[in-house]
Amino acid sequence: MEITIKEIDNKGFAMATEDNKRAGTMTYSRAGENHIIIDHTEVNPDFKDKSVGKQLLYKIVEMAREKNIKITPLCPFANAMFKKLAEIQDVLKQS
Repeated sequence: MEITIKEIDNKGFAMATEDNKRAGTMTYSRAGENHIIIDHTEVNPDFKDKSVGKQLLYKIVEMAREKNIKITPLCPFANAMFKKLAEIQDVLKQS
């Protein structure tokens, strides 16, 4: 599965595709130079139980680490994953 991240006008998204079919997307907004807000995750029902959402989140976490960005997860899925997975909490923005 290929996952790419694109950003247009302070809005960004990670998209997962497999065989040219969209498996899922995770969107975020810039809330400052070093802060993003994950606001939505959507997974194509055909890819249920393939951990697409988790793979998308890990790709955004990887980008955040590379760019020294903190993340606020407003999306219920991303929020639940941050609470569950200690290994990604280093990029979580503390309130």
